[in-house]
Amino acid sequence: MTQNIHLYQSQARPIVLQPSMEYLIEDIELGLEQEQNYSEILFITSFPPRECGIATYSLDLINALNDTFEQSFKYSICALETESQLLNYQNQPKFILNVDDRNAFIKTAFQINKNNNIKLVVVQHEFGFFANKEADFKSLYEHLIKPIIFVFHTVLPEPNDGLKTNVQNMTTIASSIIVMTHNAAAILINEYDVSPDMIQIIPHGTHLVPPLDRKKVKKIYNLSGKKVLSTFGLLSSSKSIETTLDALPAVVKNHPEVLFLVLGITHPSIVEQEGERYRNMLEEKVIALNLQDNVRFVNKYLSLASLLEYLQLTDIYLFTSNDPNQAVSGTFSYAVSCGCPVISTPIPHAKEVLSNDNGIIVDFGDSTQFAKAINSLLADEVLRAAISSNSFHVMASTAWQNSAIAHALLFETVTANTSDLTYKIPPINLAHIQKLTTSFGMIQFSKISKPDIHSGYTLDDNARAMIAVCQHYEMSQTESDLSLIKIYMNFIKHCLRPSGLFLNYVDEHKELTQQNYSENLDDSNGRAIWALGYASSLKDILPKAYTQEADDLLQKSLKHLESIHSTRAMSFIIKGLQYQDKKENIYLIKLLADRLVKMYKHTNTDTWHWYEDYLTYGNSLLPEAMLCAYVSIKDETYKRIAIESFEFLLSKIFVDGRIKVISNKGWHIKGQDLENNVGGEQPIDISYTILALEKFYSVFNETHYKEKAEVAFSWFLGNNHLHQIVYNPCTGGCYDGVEEFNVNLNQGAESSVSYLMARLAIERLHLKHYPIQFKDEILSDWDSVVAPLS
Repeated sequence: MTQNIHLYQSQARPIVLQPSMEYLIEDIELGLEQEQNYSEILFITSFPPRECGIATYSLDLINALNDTFEQSFKYSICALETESQLLNYQNQPKFILNVDDRNAFIKTAFQINKNNNIKLVVVQHEFGFFANKEADFKSLYEHLIKPIIFVFHTVLPEPNDGLKTNVQNMTTIASSIIVMTHNAAAILINEYDVSPDMIQIIPHGTHLVPPLDRKKVKKIYNLSGKKVLSTFGLLSSSKSIETTLDALPAVVKNHPEVLFLVLGITHPSIVEQEGERYRNMLEEKVIALNLQDNVRFVNKYLSLASLLEYLQLTDIYLFTSNDPNQAVSGTFSYAVSCGCPVISTPIPHAKEVLSNDNGIIVDFGDSTQFAKAINSLLADEVLRAAISSNSFHVMASTAWQNSAIAHALLFETVTANTSDLTYKIPPINLAHIQKLTTSFGMIQFSKISKPDIHSGYTLDDNARAMIAVCQHYEMSQTESDLSLIKIYMNFIKHCLRPSGLFLNYVDEHKELTQQNYSENLDDSNGRAIWALGYASSLKDILPKAYTQEADDLLQKSLKHLESIHSTRAMSFIIKGLQYQDKKENIYLIKLLADRLVKMYKHTNTDTWHWYEDYLTYGNSLLPEAMLCAYVSIKDETYKRIAIESFEFLLSKIFVDGRIKVISNKGWHIKGQDLENNVGGEQPIDISYTILALEKFYSVFNETHYKEKAEVAFSWFLGNNHLHQIVYNPCTGGCYDGVEEFNVNLNQGAESSVSYLMARLAIERLHLKHYPIQFKDEILSDWDSVVAPLS
């Protein structure tokens, strides 16, 4: 469906991991709400402080929805309780359903129906919640007049007639069914006769985690020198922890430094039924096998932050479930998403995830296989690193932010919600920019989020970085920005040759490389002028030495600029010279702008309003440069071409409520239909488009430019064809691109700086008043500008 996506500027807390469960729930409004003008979604689920995997899942999902969207939906809770486990909530749920009170089911349905705010009910379903109460539960959902989505956390294969009937009753009344694996969907289709059209596969969400140094985290936990194996979750016999214990003697024989961490308390339901019998059995087995120095029980309900730290210090994660019907495991998902090499029994979830060298699968209860697999991984650090890297790539799409997007899109469809999804803008975060920057300059590439010093440095990246950090300093006056600006300025100076030309490529040893002599570096020279011109324009706030250095470097390069004919290089130069705003630059701005005008007139037709016979990369630079020339010179031709060409470009890249920049998988050729190439979209093109939209808005104050900038920015937040985030709120970095089936997870300099530029532009658009420039000269009829020049 076509969507109009808007952004909401918020100073809410960053999308980061919270230190404990109680802080995680503070943002969820659970009480009786006042009338709202947007739809409310009610979750029927177990909920903290209940110690239950689905309770944690629901909490994580709702927090992700609140962190990803603003004013799109309201979320409330109907908490499931039992007579023996009545809970004290930090914030009172909207409803409480005591499943041991059979009258409570119909009463709750009546209360839900009476509330006009509630537009959708989402049931987090687990068979154990309603064991021996199927008829009561059926009375609840059959009496609801609201649309219902069932989320099946367990889908049992080979159902008997009673089970099949119960599930079919739910699916018949449901508006949609959510499962978390393809295997679960296949079982519903093939064994329960559920229509595929009813089923949505949304994987179990996972947390983005800041990359931590494993050795440093081990030191914090007094585990230095240990090879750490771990497992976690609410203990019960279905975890089959004894399988690992029986494998450990053979492991310890080869690796005496091994320590196996058993993280988590016993499941409260198990404690209620049999006390700590299972844990006591495990502890006795540890003594019997003489493993006291190699096994440690962490018998507490861990906060999320502590749990994720334990997972990141883990060398190998062990998943030993003995339940072949376990459809999905949150504990397994979290371990893989933290980059743990995993050895697992063949539950369906593991078989889907641990394919293609992403981990090792062994048979249920086979301690010999586990021992062999553990020993082989412990002996091969390179393989463990490869599995860890593969795990990040496999699980990236399951981040809670992506899960929130998938859920919100489904909620929008089911409720026929007329309110637009409103993406929440993340706080500005320079952490990854700082991480990429050494004392010499900004490193070019990253492997995931780790800067790759072997990739060296480029003038391109450091010029862009200087502009972005100057803009940040302009806005925030953050003192640490000055040291970054100085580093980038010195790098630009390092690349300037006595001839006045800039070279682009510098290796990790700070040496200029041969690549500089085999490529056309006009664009790189143009970017340097843009950066120096921008720094020069900040004479009122930057130290005098900085702006003087920028002016001096720019002056040394001026003599070569007349010879540049590359469209994008000329555009960068015009932007830089317009920022510097010196009268002596007018001649050069006019010379380059006139070249662009000549190119435009040569290719312009009734249906093609562009400077070349093709649309390629960085297209928005060209009309923006023409507008900059107009701002400097006031030539009406520049203004008309700027508007006409920009409107032409916008008509090609804004489709169905989102931006889709020209793909590097195929340029748009004049006279040919624009091919619907999927993938190959890069952050730099989104950023350049936003910067151009901001420039046009600042000059003409036409609101459609601001609105399009907001839509374009939402591309970073999930409004793209994959419906996945491109900006990583945990690191502050930006992924390198959106491909056909996946996001490129490397967070290199170009992408991360491009995001920062775009983010700062959005900040200015929301906070800064742009007076209309040249008001008397604005075209009165905007429709007339999209016509060929004579």
